[in-house]
Amino acid sequence: MTIELRGHHLLCLLGFRGMGYSEAYAANMALVYNRLRDKPDTAVTIVAGPDQLCACFPADDEPHCENASVARLDERALAKLGLRVGLTLPWSAVIERVRGSVEPEDINVLCHTCEWRSYGVCEAGVRTVKRGEALPPLP
Repeated sequence: MTIELRGHHLLCLLGFRGMGYSEAYAANMALVYNRLRDKPDTAVTIVAGPDQLCACFPADDEPHCENASVARLDERALAKLGLRVGLTLPWSAVIERVRGSVEPEDINVLCHTCEWRSYGVCEAGVRTVKRGEALPPLP
C-alpha cells in the first residue's frame, strides 16, 4: 500500500493529535497517521496538489486544497526536507529527513499561514522526531 501525500502534510502528520476540519477528515487522517506510525516502512509518494488527506476535506467548507497559498506550503516543506514531487520513499525515510533538517522553530516559518500552527502540536511533533522517539498514540 502506498500513501499519497502532498509536501506540507509530511509535517502536519507529525503534529496530528486528533483535530481536523471535520469528524470525517480527522478520522481519515487518523487512519493514515496510525498506518505510518505502526508501519514506518509504508511507502509514501509525494504528490502535487490534493492527496489522500485532502480527499476527506468537508465539501461544505471553503475548499483550499488547490489554492496557491497551500501549494507554497508544500514547496517550502519539500525544499526544507530536500524532497520532490513524484518521489516514493518509506515513511521512515521521511522521518529521517525531518530529524536531520527540520527544527521545531522552523514550523513558524514554513507554516506561518497555517491555522493549526497556533496549537503548537507540529513543533511538538518535530521535537519528538528529533529526540528519536516514535510518534505518540492518538488520544
